[in-house]
Amino acid sequence: MKISNNHKKAITNTSESPYVKLKSINFGDCRWSNGFWANKENAAAQIMVPYMGDVLCGDVGHGLNNFKIAAGEKEGEHKGFYWHDGDFFKYMEACMYIYSLTKDEVLLKKLDEYIEWIGKAQEEDGYIHTHIQITEGAERYSNRKYHEMYNYGHLFIAASIHYRLTGQRNFLDIAIKQADLLCVYFMPDTKHYQRFGFNQTQIMGLVELYRTVRDEKYLKLAEKFINRRGTFKIEDHSTTKDYPIGDMVQERTPLRESKEAVGHAVLALYYYAGAADVYAETGEKSLLEALDRLWENVTGKKMYVTGAVGQAHYGASTSLDMIEEGFIDAYMMPNMTAYNETCANLCNAMFSNRMMALKEESRYADIIELVLFNSGLSGISIEGKEYFYSNPLRMVNGARDYEAHADVTESPVRQAYLECFCCPPNLVRTICKSSGWAYTLSENGVVVVLFGGNTLDTNLLDGSPLKLTQDTDYPWKGVVKITVEECKAEPFDVKIRIPKWAIDSTLKVNGEDTGVEVVPGTFAVINREWKASDVIVLDMPMEIKLIEGHNRIEETRNQIAVKRGPIVYCVETPDLPENTSILDVYIKGDAELVAEHKPGFLGGVTVVKTELHIREDKNDEMYRAVVKPVLKSYKTQLVPYFSWSNRGQAEMTVFMPVIWS
Repeated sequence: MKISNNHKKAITNTSESPYVKLKSINFGDCRWSNGFWANKENAAAQIMVPYMGDVLCGDVGHGLNNFKIAAGEKEGEHKGFYWHDGDFFKYMEACMYIYSLTKDEVLLKKLDEYIEWIGKAQEEDGYIHTHIQITEGAERYSNRKYHEMYNYGHLFIAASIHYRLTGQRNFLDIAIKQADLLCVYFMPDTKHYQRFGFNQTQIMGLVELYRTVRDEKYLKLAEKFINRRGTFKIEDHSTTKDYPIGDMVQERTPLRESKEAVGHAVLALYYYAGAADVYAETGEKSLLEALDRLWENVTGKKMYVTGAVGQAHYGASTSLDMIEEGFIDAYMMPNMTAYNETCANLCNAMFSNRMMALKEESRYADIIELVLFNSGLSGISIEGKEYFYSNPLRMVNGARDYEAHADVTESPVRQAYLECFCCPPNLVRTICKSSGWAYTLSENGVVVVLFGGNTLDTNLLDGSPLKLTQDTDYPWKGVVKITVEECKAEPFDVKIRIPKWAIDSTLKVNGEDTGVEVVPGTFAVINREWKASDVIVLDMPMEIKLIEGHNRIEETRNQIAVKRGPIVYCVETPDLPENTSILDVYIKGDAELVAEHKPGFLGGVTVVKTELHIREDKNDEMYRAVVKPVLKSYKTQLVPYFSWSNRGQAEMTVFMPVIWS
């Protein structure tokens, strides 16, 4: 099969996508050089990825063993959930990014070994899914609960990226063989397979494979999976047994008619991201209109202040379908029982990243940043070896009793291994590829999306070279300095994201005001004849702000959260007197809030010093007559939400009841 000669080494290769306004840079063109994201990327290379490899390639995670058993080279039973193959593919993707950045030949050799085992496990006609292959009585494409489509989506994505970053076809050929088999089964409109667009990762994967090999049948199949949604009777039968139906799996309403995010949050957002990929190639207006409505619904009515999504572990959709790990009613935002699966939060950023590229609007990038600094990073410990699956906004001792319920997805502390291992590799691969999200290319220029110490060495869309360096202590300080190192002589745009929170920001070039309007929530566009040594300085005031929820969010009525720049803060019991319950903490609405950077604390963070009140007249009655509370003042600190639970088991809350003097 002919491979496109114009392929790029991009995370999501949109170089030839006709309806994408902001094109992806090659992976590796931007490199984190120092500061927050450089530290996270180094931790990923030195700790996160090696540790995850030990887990998944040993007898704990068992991911590689499943492929060896399927290949007939090892005895044993399948271990892990049905979707464990997909978890392994995501881990491999993280390895690929680190290899691309480091050129570590040992890592490349490991990838080749993994691919060899996967190839040996693949059946002659292309089929690969270790649970089905190993488990007696399980038949291919017999029940969508087996998550074959989910695994294939991650296979196609990882194989496409592996080809782009290494130039090797060994993994890509495996993916092509499986994708061709998928076309044989699912291109015909057969009743048995019409409801198999389940856990729609395969849509993104098929489009990415199309972008890699330019075979239109993959794009057509991706579109067909979208078109089939909502076209059949919602009822249980053999292919749906033992798994919720309807809104849970995005099948009650055709996507083009959808107005509300429903069901499992990961399934929904992978679906939307895949539909955005299809629109990028087809330009079908009704798809984009639907995605606009859904993005507004997610971020405007069902998203937490941390960028997290998926309000409940169990519940019902507005159509009264049973749902798990997903969206419930608008403005219904519980704090303590918030589910907020790490994967869902990351999918929120993935969907927003695609919408930003399609519409060239800064507001989508604000969500990317919000997730990355808050509900994304909260899913992993500072060290990089323990994980949260769910990310509540309040933790109270006894509310999530792992020992009693044996449900590691709602553990009160991060775990070294999660049996449902989808979130850890998803987060680690996101950290590893974060530099690829820092910049995009516009029609005649470059767009600065994320802030962090980095170097950019790329080519504009007209082929002209561009080199920039970015120097900043962001997110702890709001000054971003961008120096032009090399550029073309003709005028071009430098578009800089002005975060929605960054009120009263200034933008200067070589010390002089640009004359460009600096509007929070938009891209500021500087067009000029640039030259080497030009310096752009964006200065964003890092004011500490009190945040309140919409008045329909009952769970946050008369409560406030604290936010500084992109960072959401929380109070944690290690910073309170011994035996203090987080439920007895109040914040003074007019208390002084002071930012203080602590280089050696929690990996180096800026805390917020303030005065809280602690209620001392405790009462365990469910209801009681109101009395004036007995409050004791206590000076302490708030810590970034992503850094909580790194000092032992603790209680924590983002929102606190407020008292005004």
